Amino acid sequence: MNASMEADLTRQSAAVLAGAIAAGDVSAEEVTQAHLDRITAVDERVHAFLEVTADAALETARSVDRRRAAGDRLGPLAGVPIAVKDVLTMKGVPTTCGSRVLEGWRPPYDSTVVERLRAADMVILGKTNMDEFAMGSSTEHSAYGPSHNPWDLERIPGGSGGGSAAAIASFEAPLAIGTDTGGSIRQPAAVTGTVGVKPTYGGVSRYGLVALASSLDQAGPCARSVLDTALLHAAIAGHDPRDSTSIDAPVPDVVAAAQRADVRGLRVGLVRELGGEGYQAGVSQRFAEAVELLEALGAEVVEVSCPHFEYALGAYYLILPSEASSNLARFDGMRYGLRVGDDGNRSVEEVMSLTRDAGFGAEVKRRIMIGTYALSSGYYDAYYGQAQKVRTLITRDFAAAFEQADVLISPTAPTTAFKIGEKVDDPIAMYLNDIATIPVNLAGNAAMSLPIGLAPEDGLPVGLQIMAPPMADDRLYLVGGAIEAALSDRWGHLLIEEVPSL
Repeated sequence: MNASMEADLTRQSAAVLAGAIAAGDVSAEEVTQAHLDRITAVDERVHAFLEVTADAALETARSVDRRRAAGDRLGPLAGVPIAVKDVLTMKGVPTTCGSRVLEGWRPPYDSTVVERLRAADMVILGKTNMDEFAMGSSTEHSAYGPSHNPWDLERIPGGSGGGSAAAIASFEAPLAIGTDTGGSIRQPAAVTGTVGVKPTYGGVSRYGLVALASSLDQAGPCARSVLDTALLHAAIAGHDPRDSTSIDAPVPDVVAAAQRADVRGLRVGLVRELGGEGYQAGVSQRFAEAVELLEALGAEVVEVSCPHFEYALGAYYLILPSEASSNLARFDGMRYGLRVGDDGNRSVEEVMSLTRDAGFGAEVKRRIMIGTYALSSGYYDAYYGQAQKVRTLITRDFAAAFEQADVLISPTAPTTAFKIGEKVDDPIAMYLNDIATIPVNLAGNAAMSLPIGLAPEDGLPVGLQIMAPPMADDRLYLVGGAIEAALSDRWGHLLIEEVPSL
């Protein structure tokens, strides 16, 4: 192991760490301890984690080291630490979904994603902070307080998966798991200068993922580089018979695509409706430069129109609350989690009402009420039914666009990271933050966000969104890898290296 690696294991990529552990240059225990020490040093200011499972992590790392010494065959990411968003169940470890209603609940089983991380011999460091039940674009709606963006601790790290993005951007973990319902992997990646992928819906199992909106939620990988993201994607993806939404088809070779990183002859579609008015000048500038870069790398850039995208936000904020109101009905104070007012005199109905009032935050209550209204008798067809028709039109827009282009691109988010507290009292302004990411979730196809530079007006990261057809996730990594390599050559390093030290 060279001296620079030894000096700071936390700044190495997952691929480098995996190689060093496999070669015996460093032990999995040393790598894990270095990241636990980093969490101890900085997480009080970042608040990326809700639960750190230090003892279990070290035991897993020691087990990897013992098996390596015994000559066992281990996975390509064996011994590499990872953080998991607190919406995925993990046996015996508190799973709160960022809500008081689940405070202290310890699931009796592992989600499929967690099972696959364990099977890949990865070291789970703990659970990351999130907007309550994944409802939010800033992690300010967590019942346990906001996470902070390592680029500027006064700003949001995105949402709902701000904890996972902040953990990797602050070098507390090289990898993380996020979930993306309307952009909750990609938008945090954009504002923290990291990489995040929403796989094709059904490409990664949803078993053990606490549902917000069942037709939209998708777990996916978060990392600091395209290759690291691909390695994690390969570890967690694939068919799961326990999940009825899981796709029974081979996982695209995302790792080979990330390594190939070649866009020559590729048709890249510029989505006319995702840009222009409402987008920060610095975001638009860096995006235009990324388009020029793609052309210089040999891609063919064509403009495409997706006319129904303008209705995506409205449709999404009817479909999501409707599914949320149905899914969150299980949190009733009767079966598990919080129970309020059970004094022997109150009825079941009263206890349920008091529990939900105390356990759910303002944003969750807002969306449950919208959803219950949209699903109510006399309004179902006018609201939920119409929104589903819009969803069909958006899916058709994507299909038509993918006939003209192999991938589509846009800015990931209209602005860079805003200040904590700036939009929390304005739900509409918060919702608009996901305007470019939502169409992908409605259609169920795959998308990536990767950093393309800093906005000149505020020095904060800007993300590029790459979208691909269903089960063509490898195209994301092909394009993302090419852009990342070209920008790294230009800058002499990955963008994340410019993050201020904490």
